[in-house]
Amino acid sequence: MGKKRSAGKGEEEVHWEFFGPVGVSCMMVALPVVVYALYFLCNDQGCLELGVFGSRGVWWPAVDLAAVEWLDRSAAVAAVGWFVWLVALYHVLPGKWVKGTETPDGERLDYKCNGFVSGMFSVAVFVLLAQLGWIDGAFCYKHYLGLVTMAVVFSFALSAYLYAVSMGNRETNLASHGNTGVFVYDFFMGRQLNPRIGKFDWKFFCELRPGLFGWFIILISMACAQYQLHGQVTNSMLLVLVFQGWYVIDSAVVESAILTTMDITTDGFGFMLVFGDLAWVPFTYSLQARYLVDHPVQLSTAHVLAIIAVKLVGYYIFRSANLQKDRFRNDPMHPAVRNLRSIPTSRGTKLLCDGWWGQARHINYLGDWLMGVSWCLPCGFDHVLPYFYAVYFGILLVHRERRDDHKCATKYGRDWIKYRSQVPYRIVPYLY
Repeated sequence: MGKKRSAGKGEEEVHWEFFGPVGVSCMMVALPVVVYALYFLCNDQGCLELGVFGSRGVWWPAVDLAAVEWLDRSAAVAAVGWFVWLVALYHVLPGKWVKGTETPDGERLDYKCNGFVSGMFSVAVFVLLAQLGWIDGAFCYKHYLGLVTMAVVFSFALSAYLYAVSMGNRETNLASHGNTGVFVYDFFMGRQLNPRIGKFDWKFFCELRPGLFGWFIILISMACAQYQLHGQVTNSMLLVLVFQGWYVIDSAVVESAILTTMDITTDGFGFMLVFGDLAWVPFTYSLQARYLVDHPVQLSTAHVLAIIAVKLVGYYIFRSANLQKDRFRNDPMHPAVRNLRSIPTSRGTKLLCDGWWGQARHINYLGDWLMGVSWCLPCGFDHVLPYFYAVYFGILLVHRERRDDHKCATKYGRDWIKYRSQVPYRIVPYLY
């Protein structure tokens, strides 16, 4: 599907994503609905059962939406305060300035990387205040719905602001995907590539800080809530806290790595990324921890060891594959990669088709997905909904791989066809 649009000296075909304007319109309604649905379908009253995992038949919540308190003052103050706090830390705390990749107009923008310091300081302050009794450690559990509403409202508001300010930007600072001239599509995909106020980059800031660090705070809050309600923190909750906390910390340590991702280099900053960063990540990724507050699970030693094994296998595949690719790109004579087979391209680069990258074109996605499964396994098998993340993330990775394949086919042409013939599997060797 496509249409012609003006593009400087000529016209080019628009490649619609997500089924075009109709698809993104539906997604802007569906995404918030899913976040709310996860709360109403799994809470202290029960959790959706389909008669597949559990043995008690089908459970469906009886919710009077008119009586629901969608937002409370405490949640609103906390959400605004959290965002302002992180903006202040970004400016006040020291950090390393890093150059980004080259933009369409030939610039390399500066980015201040102090995410690890900001995140760990924020977590330490939260834990200290909770320990002193100045705040309720279980605040995020008790005000969860209000925090969700604030994230949804702020996502729409920030997206509207970003769309409005993008109208005054030069053509070279606009994202190709979000500059079609169709309002709803551009609003969703994001018109502006690098929206900034001075050197404060909105996309870089939101990519890691409010949502990802907020997710970590929510995890700690859920552990506090479980202790308050049940007098203990179960080993399943500890696994979720460690696994997901590890993910957040790992992301913060290598903060500068996101500067080479498609989110930063290619995608505009619109509702798709804004909602993902501020609402989807903290409030869908924390589902397992919230589930374990309401439905605590104590695992046997064998189950704990098996889950840890899944996590470590996934982490090994993910990290070793990415390290191999990084070495091949930046230090091709390194002993670990210098003998690996590759395909020279007409662009003067090489496509790695050996080692991990000879097994599948995105073997790292397999490791990433296995780590995601390990987040869900501590919840046991009484309910299906805690496995939402594993299902959603699998679909996301398949879509991301297809998107990347289209991009590379356009970029490398015949060389990509040759590469695909030598590495036929996309993500899972011998299966997909």
